[in-house]
Amino acid sequence: MAASCGSLIGIQTQGPESFNSVEKPHINRFLYNDRDFVRCVRWLDSGDKCHIQALSKFDTTLRFGWKEKMDQGLFRYYLGDLPTRILPGPHQYVAQLNILRGKERRKPQEILSIRQGFDAKQFNFNKIHPSEIIFEMRKENAVDAIVGKPSAQPQQCPVAAEAHGRALVVINVSPLEMGHCLIVPEPSSGLPQVLSAAALRTGIESVFLSALPAFRVGFNSLGAFASVNHLHLHGYYLNHKLRIESARTEPLVPQKGFHLLPDFPTGFLFYTEGRDLQTIVHSICRLTDSLVERNIAHNLFLTRGCPPGDCPAPGPTWPGVRVVVWPRISCFGAKEEAAFNVALCELAGHLPFKNTEDFETITEDDVKRIIQKYLLPEKEFLKLQLEFIKMLKEF
Repeated sequence: MAASCGSLIGIQTQGPESFNSVEKPHINRFLYNDRDFVRCVRWLDSGDKCHIQALSKFDTTLRFGWKEKMDQGLFRYYLGDLPTRILPGPHQYVAQLNILRGKERRKPQEILSIRQGFDAKQFNFNKIHPSEIIFEMRKENAVDAIVGKPSAQPQQCPVAAEAHGRALVVINVSPLEMGHCLIVPEPSSGLPQVLSAAALRTGIESVFLSALPAFRVGFNSLGAFASVNHLHLHGYYLNHKLRIESARTEPLVPQKGFHLLPDFPTGFLFYTEGRDLQTIVHSICRLTDSLVERNIAHNLFLTRGCPPGDCPAPGPTWPGVRVVVWPRISCFGAKEEAAFNVALCELAGHLPFKNTEDFETITEDDVKRIIQKYLLPEKEFLKLQLEFIKMLKEF
């Protein structure tokens, strides 16, 4: 039986260093509950770019705080408007030139296993300067998404009730895009980079808290270009549509929100409009726990999107969140690609380029060839698919 999401069975950790700085009361706190969720969002025109519309409380807090940190010079480089091109072809890859990120980002830690334990001696988010913290987010008493009263539904993942409710939102000092932040659940607990129910739920709820379809959240496991072995998710705004928001899906175990994303790069997709969030979180946990036990690296991407099936066009309102999981070939000490690394945003169709030549000349076919090198062989993926169908039908 798979370990409950985030229970870290068989993963050894070294205790974290103290995080006294984040306990000080001057940290801004963002309190929210289910009533703060934005139930429908939409792109404001028929084109590919998102025009700024009414911001939610979450958007205002994150964007203002992030810009303030940028104006204070706390990042490794100033991030202005990035040169952007949409690659010709059906996938409509969003290519951006971000040379400084390739040069200035922190050197990744040495990773030897998907299940590598937390090591307090290595860099972790307990060591950041307090000025890098944008705010602490904490959920108030959960309310039922439909009737608006305290939820009596039991927690399905054992750690969810204990850990869900507190996360630091800190700047990524080498940003990909506007608002690029790291969501760090319970940092002083010293959790390794293994997805937990609390982290996943906070990530999904962060997308629901935003009024902009441009806000995305993602997760890189160890071996999938996670550079720090301390539990965290990425969040950022990308003001361009991505194909995965509306790509066709095929049902696998639809009652558990489990679907197939058949288009390249093939992945597993879960969908929720919030009312079944515990079931969806539990289903995803079961899948990612199984990947960890098998030592299979994986990336997740969370974005607003249309319900499963054939998506209507042109761009309607998006009432729910799509969570895509890509099992992939592990990379331990592998040489990085010259053009871009294949991690959460690249698999989703957002390509931050490290050099001008590749940015200006690359084609959709070139991109697919690079990404293909990191995908599981078809037979291995199909085997996982059958096993996950059986697993999710049985619980």
